[in-house]
Amino acid sequence: MASATEDPVLERYFKGHKAALASLDFSSNGKQLATASWDTFLMLWNFKPHARAYRYVGHKDVVTSVQFSPHGNLLASASRDRTVRLWIPDKRGKFSEFKAHTAPVRSVDFSADGQFLATASEDKSIKVWSMYRQCFLYSLYRHTHWVRCAKFSPDGRLIVSCSEDKTIKIWDTTNKQCVNNFSDFIGFANFVDFNPSGTCIASAGSDQTVKVWDIRVNKLLQHYQVHSGGVNCISFHPSGNYLITASSDGTLKILDLLEGRLIYTLQGHMGPVFTVSFSKGGELFASGGADTQVLLWRTNFDELHCKGLNKRNLKRLHFDSPPHLLDIYPRTPHPHEEKVETVEINPKLEVIDLQISTPPVVDILSFDSTTTTETSGRTLPDKGEEVYGYFLNPSLLSPECSPTTTKKKTEDMSDLPSESQRSIPLAVTDALEHIMEQLNVLTQVGMTQVACIALGGKIHRTILDTASCKLQN
Repeated sequence: MASATEDPVLERYFKGHKAALASLDFSSNGKQLATASWDTFLMLWNFKPHARAYRYVGHKDVVTSVQFSPHGNLLASASRDRTVRLWIPDKRGKFSEFKAHTAPVRSVDFSADGQFLATASEDKSIKVWSMYRQCFLYSLYRHTHWVRCAKFSPDGRLIVSCSEDKTIKIWDTTNKQCVNNFSDFIGFANFVDFNPSGTCIASAGSDQTVKVWDIRVNKLLQHYQVHSGGVNCISFHPSGNYLITASSDGTLKILDLLEGRLIYTLQGHMGPVFTVSFSKGGELFASGGADTQVLLWRTNFDELHCKGLNKRNLKRLHFDSPPHLLDIYPRTPHPHEEKVETVEINPKLEVIDLQISTPPVVDILSFDSTTTTETSGRTLPDKGEEVYGYFLNPSLLSPECSPTTTKKKTEDMSDLPSESQRSIPLAVTDALEHIMEQLNVLTQVGMTQVACIALGGKIHRTILDTASCKLQN
């Protein structure tokens, strides 16, 4: 059992969002944290004392996913407004907007070299974009229901995706084909990701389970049943030895993958926890959920071995690296039952002088934008989307997010225009936008045919004119 000095410690709270947290990600240098929320905003938190936080305004619906590029010079975000945006993570906030999905976008993920971006959507597709050319490259279609998450492998050769069709699929980015398929007959995966060496994938299940698969031998290696609610998110420690999970039961749990057991249960959130992530070096992790708070934790339990393991894993990312036996976790499937004694940490009971950060917030408006799609978006953001209606779903409510509290929070947001203040009702606007998108797509697809018809008509008219002249002569 780990000693008390090695246990994770909650260091800070960040308060600023006005609705549930959906996603978060650390910058590559570990000095910033980006968060995405149901309040339609992204926020950028700086860890320096007394530093300002930036709030990026522009999405017109729930922001479902956020990620830093590997070099930290861009932020990508996905939203239910069917767009993907790229932001510069500073006070400029200028962005590009991608619009090719025809339904809400659920996740964004950069390749390890930063050259590509994968997006997953409720339109049942995964799309891949070129960051260098700022353009759409190709789509992956095989899922038969909403795609919740799509992630690149560390070497960029593969993409893993999970869907509400109860499958997890592995895609080859070279030939754009589905090369592997894992099925589940009970629930579906909310989130899926590769381990740091790219040999295994882990899934966060709506059926309260966490599963680890070896994709080289197509074998379920570990199956954890440690939560009492759906598992919403997972994150591998950079060493690959630990996995942290976030659940609707209000807890975070840390799994030791080498020993195949649960080692920590972390409490601190009020209500469901929707997102969790280790920092790139593994020394920190952060979590967020329905209570609108961001909790920043110090890892502590793997400081001695982390650096050496990180170097070892980086060497294995070479394209021609052979598989290593050490990459394979317990050689046989390891079902885990919640009988092993674990350490429970509840920082709100144990920590008295906890640093709570409510920094001054600077709003960054996305007036200056470019669009990479079949359609162009509005540059002036409409912040009045009625996001709080989504919290009528009981599964998303925490004790602090009752309908009464939600109504009060909505009234407090005086900067958001009401439905009656808009010149066009929101439902009509959305319907017109969707119709325009479809018309533009059809128009672009048919441009070549129209041009050919026009050219053919012109040639035909020229032939008739020539024949007519000959007859007159």
